[in-house]
Amino acid sequence: MDQSIDARPATPSRLTRARRLLTTAPFTARLGMVLVAIYAFVAIFAPWIAPYGEVEVVSRIPFDGWSAQHLLGTDQLGRDFLSRLIFGARNSISIALVTTMISFGLGCLLGVFSALIGGFVDQAISRFVDALMSVPDLIFILMILSIFGNSIPNLILIIAVLTSTRFFRISRAAALNVASLDFVEAARVRGESLLWISVHEVFPNVLPLILSELGMRFCFIFLSIAALSFLGVGIQPPLAEWGSMVRDNAALINMGDITPLIPAASIALLAIAVNFVVDWLLNRASGLNEEG
Repeated sequence: MDQSIDARPATPSRLTRARRLLTTAPFTARLGMVLVAIYAFVAIFAPWIAPYGEVEVVSRIPFDGWSAQHLLGTDQLGRDFLSRLIFGARNSISIALVTTMISFGLGCLLGVFSALIGGFVDQAISRFVDALMSVPDLIFILMILSIFGNSIPNLILIIAVLTSTRFFRISRAAALNVASLDFVEAARVRGESLLWISVHEVFPNVLPLILSELGMRFCFIFLSIAALSFLGVGIQPPLAEWGSMVRDNAALINMGDITPLIPAASIALLAIAVNFVVDWLLNRASGLNEEG
């Protein structure tokens, strides 16, 4: 009895493809991934890693020096600086991540929807976005926060709306090219709604072009939150935040203590790590496009 043998090559598993992708990544990209993973681990497990509570006063001596009990000393209220630094990662990264996701969803869906509907609605939305982009972000955020209060929901909403304009411009430009393709026209003929076409037909095809912007916008939002907290209008005490920690402990610099520079270095290191990964993804995407 003849037995047929399947000569098709075995498709590598996702784990194999991911391992192969990581081994071909340059050193800077792998370093960035490791650093991002460390930051994520610290942010997720902050309550179990930190030696003390986020707002727990552990010393009667403000600005106490480095010691075995307090590895990075204490802050202006006698709270453990290392614990505040760890909880600051949790607060800063989680708020920046939530803001980025809201901005990404709002800007991309609105951009795709605007490109599909076209006409007067598209022009009205585009001109409104242009008006928002013409106003300096920091000035606009400070003005809105002074009116509605500097709570965390307000901070997230304001930054998300302003940052969504960048996602809108990119997704609209990409969606204009996809909107004229046959499968989109077929969906229109079937009577599908614009929302359904946006989510199921157009958005998946423009997503690879937008993902590279996602990392850059996260860095921008993360730095914006730190800058606003440094100015006193971002994340408010008693929550720990790296920007406010630099401001509150800046007096130590005059005493020759580098402790306030540690949160600033943490901010810079995370931004650099994310940019390493984003640059690699951009180079890889451009290389695949050239091969295609």
